[in-house]
Amino acid sequence: MPVAMDRYELTLKNVISWIASGAMIIGGIIPYVPQYKEIKRKEDAEGFSLYVCLTLLIANTLRILFWFGKHYELPLLLQSVLMIFAMFVMIKLCINIQNRSQIIKPKEHVFTDLDVRFFWKWTNFQSYLAFMILFATVSGILMYLFVDIPIFIEVVGLLAVLIEAMLGVPQFLRNSSNKSTAGMSVTMVAMWTLGDVFKTCYFILKDTPVQFQVCGAVQVAIDIAILAQVYIYPKNNASHIRTPTRED
Repeated sequence: MPVAMDRYELTLKNVISWIASGAMIIGGIIPYVPQYKEIKRKEDAEGFSLYVCLTLLIANTLRILFWFGKHYELPLLLQSVLMIFAMFVMIKLCINIQNRSQIIKPKEHVFTDLDVRFFWKWTNFQSYLAFMILFATVSGILMYLFVDIPIFIEVVGLLAVLIEAMLGVPQFLRNSSNKSTAGMSVTMVAMWTLGDVFKTCYFILKDTPVQFQVCGAVQVAIDIAILAQVYIYPKNNASHIRTPTRED
């Protein structure tokens, strides 16, 4: 009987571990589903900050490179790959809607212009893709050259999680600037919070590198601050939102 019980407990632990790992892989992108639907339904991307996508693209690219220097849980690596794909889907939707919503066709701004005033404010999807390919290539070369230097690996890991920890900051600042949370999916932020709480617990239980645990705690704090804005600012008070321009 004790042997059978031990096997049962081991099987149960394995099942729970698999479920947790699966949740980690796909859980990161789930909060963006309601935001994607809301943007598509309203044909308005103003309430969502594309700098959220930039933050996640940079952080997850660095996290993938960090894995080559210091292996961590495989579900976290797969999560990063899936998140990068999801962020490009969000960017493409926002750019298409922004371009369609312009009554007067705006002047085009592309990555190859090398105009810092319009960084991450380009008018075509290809520019965002080109920038990230360049960033990943340069970062990958540096990782290849310095992969045997422990301090370099640790710095890459620290940068990855610190940047990811700042995920909610662009949205927080946009809400503060607009004095409103109109256009932002509250469901998305609520899912951010639940996901980050789960993720932080997962990091602690799996004894991941300390960088991941710090990242999770900071993210939870920022998520709570954004949720507080829902009550501080009137969500649908359009009078507080200025008409956006491409230069914003």
